[in-house]
Parts: sequence; structure tokens; C-alpha cells
Amino acid sequence: MNDDRNTTDRTTLARPTSRRTGRGLGRTLLAVTALAGLGLAWAGTAEAADAGTARATPTCSAAALKATFGQGLAGGMNHQGVVIRLRNLSGKTCALRGYPGLGLENSRHKALTTHTHWGDTWYAKDPGRKTLVLKDGQSAEAVVAWTHANTGTSGAVHASYLEITPPASTQHKTLAFPEWVDHGDLSVTALARHIDVTP
Repeated sequence: MNDDRNTTDRTTLARPTSRRTGRGLGRTLLAVTALAGLGLAWAGTAEAADAGTARATPTCSAAALKATFGQGLAGGMNHQGVVIRLRNLSGKTCALRGYPGLGLENSRHKALTTHTHWGDTWYAKDPGRKTLVLKDGQSAEAVVAWTHANTGTSGAVHASYLEITPPASTQHKTLAFPEWVDHGDLSVTALARHIDVTP
């Protein structure tokens, strides 16, 4: 813009009759720039409003969710898995993002050594972290997988229950889970509306 103004000033000195034309052009450029600025400001406001709406949706607490098992998954080479579902029963809209925390418990609900790995599993590719806005009654799911080659040996953990902790929560849901899990290693995908699995 400074370049245009400097050029106009030099032209004015050489030809006084072009002064009005230069000013008119300058005013037109200022008006166009102002309109463009308003457009950018409006777009920025719209984006901020969208981001504000996403931030305004509270995170689903453990108390707001019902945890259930979906499809059981089996396969060769001692692989096993299950789909877990978290359903919003709070009566309000809430959001989930990321991976559920997992933990194994024995028959007395004592925590057992558990190692949880986030990402792809034997049965499904990881959909990655996405914010899921769940209305009342809607669900999100993830796929949990493990191996049980060492059933009955010191290389396996015998569980009775599975703890499922929703993302960003400090409380968990507990489901009956009478399974042998090699070394307490569980793999889990991120939560998604639906995950395609290879049974």
C-alpha cells in the first residue's frame, strides 16, 4: 500500500490534474481493503463460534455412560478381542475424544498388572483421535484385543473383570471379563461412532 501511495504522490507532482484520480483510486482501494477486512473478521468470528460450541459441550463422565460388550472376536494364533461400547445415558449431549483406559481386575476387584497399547489391533485399524459429540442415547465404540497363548502359566494374567475408563475421566466402569491375557497386554483403538472389524 505504501508503494501505491508513493507512486501517486510522484505522479501528482508531475501532473496536478491526475491528483483527483489518484485520490479516487486510493479511496477505492481503502474501501475494498475495508470490506475484505470485514469479511475476514466475520470468517474469524464464525470459526471462533464453531470452536466455542465444541468447547461448550461437556466431556462425558463415567457416570453419564453405560459400558457394554459388543461383538466378540476370535482368530488364529491365540488372538482374541471384543468391541466395547460407551452409551450416553445422561439425558444431555456430551463429548468423548481419544482412547479408553483399560485395567484388569481379579475376582476380588483387585487391580492386576495391565499394559494398554493405543493404536491398531489385530482386528481393526485405529481411527485416530476424533471428537465425538454424543446426544442422549448415542454410543461410541472401540476394539480391544489380546492374546492368550500362555493360558494357565506365569506368562499370563487371569482376569475376572475389565475396567473401562472414558477419556478425560478419573472414574471407570467395570464389566465381567473372565479371560486369560498374556502378560496383561491389551491393545485398544480410539473411540469412534463405528469401527469395521475383521472377525
